[in-house]
Amino acid sequence: MPTSSGSSGRVSRFSVRRSSTHTSDAGSRAHRSRSPSSRPGPTAPPDAGSTSRSGRTSRRSTTHSRSGSSTCCWKAPGTADRGTRRACRRDPVFVDGCGGPGPASPAATLGGVTTTVRTAAQLLVECLAAEECEYVFSVPGEETMDVLDALGAAAQDKRDAPRHITTRHEQGAAFMADVYGRLTGRAAVAMSTLGPGATNLVTGVADAYLDRAPMVAITGQASSDKLHKEAHQVVDIVRMVEPVTKWNTHVERVEAIPEIVRKAFRVATLEKPGPTHIELPEDLAASPVADDARPLVPGRTYFPEPTDEAIAHAADLIAASQRPLVLAGNGVLRRHAAPELRAFARGLHVPVAVTFMGKGAIDDRSHLSLMAVGLQARDHVLSGFDRADLVICVGYDLVEYAPGRWNPDGQKRIVHIDTTPAEVDAQYRPEVELVGDIDGTLRRLLAAVQPRGISGRDAGERHAARETLVHADLRTALLEELATGSASDALPITPQKAIADLRAALDPDDIVVSDVGAHKVWVARLYQAYEPNTVIISNGFAAMGISLPGAIAAKLVHPDRKVVALCGDGGFLMNSQELETATRIGANVTVVVWRDDGYGLIDWKQRNEFGRPFGVDFGNPDFVAYAESFGIAGFRPSSAAELLPMLRRALDVDGPTLVEVPIDYRENLRLTEQLGALAGA
Repeated sequence: MPTSSGSSGRVSRFSVRRSSTHTSDAGSRAHRSRSPSSRPGPTAPPDAGSTSRSGRTSRRSTTHSRSGSSTCCWKAPGTADRGTRRACRRDPVFVDGCGGPGPASPAATLGGVTTTVRTAAQLLVECLAAEECEYVFSVPGEETMDVLDALGAAAQDKRDAPRHITTRHEQGAAFMADVYGRLTGRAAVAMSTLGPGATNLVTGVADAYLDRAPMVAITGQASSDKLHKEAHQVVDIVRMVEPVTKWNTHVERVEAIPEIVRKAFRVATLEKPGPTHIELPEDLAASPVADDARPLVPGRTYFPEPTDEAIAHAADLIAASQRPLVLAGNGVLRRHAAPELRAFARGLHVPVAVTFMGKGAIDDRSHLSLMAVGLQARDHVLSGFDRADLVICVGYDLVEYAPGRWNPDGQKRIVHIDTTPAEVDAQYRPEVELVGDIDGTLRRLLAAVQPRGISGRDAGERHAARETLVHADLRTALLEELATGSASDALPITPQKAIADLRAALDPDDIVVSDVGAHKVWVARLYQAYEPNTVIISNGFAAMGISLPGAIAAKLVHPDRKVVALCGDGGFLMNSQELETATRIGANVTVVVWRDDGYGLIDWKQRNEFGRPFGVDFGNPDFVAYAESFGIAGFRPSSAAELLPMLRRALDVDGPTLVEVPIDYRENLRLTEQLGALAGA
């Protein structure tokens, strides 16, 4: 097949689009070799559970249905009443959606008995199992039916295979894979059909790209003989997703599937992680593969370590600093380095500020926590950066918070600690870069700095000077703001009160998945995170609609924790249909909807910029009744005093719940005035 389109220089959909060079395989784990069966067993619904290799029923083994009804209408091949969508793919009498006869299943005749042979779709599922991929999130489509059938057959036969979760929108599928990747460091699959299914997937894929979440997107495509001409629902998916994937490709040969899947998962989990994409035409998915075609077994990749010289250089800078400050980003959480960061801060008496996606890197109850930095306006935390003579950036990602906000003249001395070298930016020019696994680097650096320290009275003065970064007017001011607002008994409820009550209702390791909107500002500034990965905020791509699908994924990862989807009324209704998914699979999440009947963040910005809002108001359904239509318990406080006990009741329900909170966003403008006063001070 051609790999380019002639003199135009355009690369066709059939070529590998691009790949990235990375320093290590962050998400790889040691795996033992398996030999999947070459013959599919009895078939079953793709949502059916599976049994783990040990013989014990795994966490993904049960699909719950509150209604007790089947979760899909799938039937085994050959079963009567299988429907025209299935028949059009298997019976040449029917016409498929692209205007031609649907291909028949590959088959062989042995002794007069027709048997189905192993297909590329089955090989693909075996490769997913070899990667220990736990979930495939998707909306079923005609061009992915062979893959769905292979997933169902593997589940019925109790062979290793991902659990299939049917979602109500492809964006929800991608967001679930996105948050799963952020919480686990492993890639799940978000799958869609061609055309409109793929375009629906793109927002979630882009979110994973800028939020640094591993994910493998798989899209179906029309048969290969249609891709050179105009055809029903056919667009060039590979070119479409190129800007938001680390690597993506079109499958031309079924023999290449093991290599393609291995590369897709490897690149997705390499630092910095992100989405990859595989496009599989339906005719190739149904094609037979050789009996000896087998998955490639993942290996283990280790990070390089900073040199002793680099460690010594950084240690000298820190020991000489009077007022160092740590800026911790999402890389700390991704690399599970929060314990080492906390020990580093305690050992050297260094205050820590975190980015929005770095919340939980330090316990916000610690006197060394400056909490989060990330607003475009000046906030209390920026005063700490003004005073700092050295900024130690640990797992910091420029996509979240531009260095020009905290280092506008580019003159700060910077130590860069991350899994990858520093990005080029005029306001981010580290004196030394420590590139390697973050936890090990922090341990070595702490050990190197401590002998360089000073003792006695001078040491006490040095520690006191460092801690004044926190106690002068920064941490205290934030805590006073939270305490003042949380004491309000007004209805609508103030954001400060809503945040304080949510924190009080949850245990330290319970999880909040925030949507994007005005509420995100309040969550990032004032919600205190005690443990790593307990506050999930999209702040790279910052896509609305992520909270409910993301909370479902968080509940799948941590079924024993309480999980809250915190959203505005705008973001909630973008993916509220996933309430049905939560109910069907038994993901007992609590959705907290801040209601203000408008796009509050844009209203806030319009008032600041133009003095008036326009085009931001909308109507809403009765959210309690809406939840109840899904069989979900709904709650709405009639006073501010009712909110905390109501949250606790909702969290204790054995099933998904929804709490509608009327919110007073007049506090947004009061915050603007407060921050404006800080900027003018």
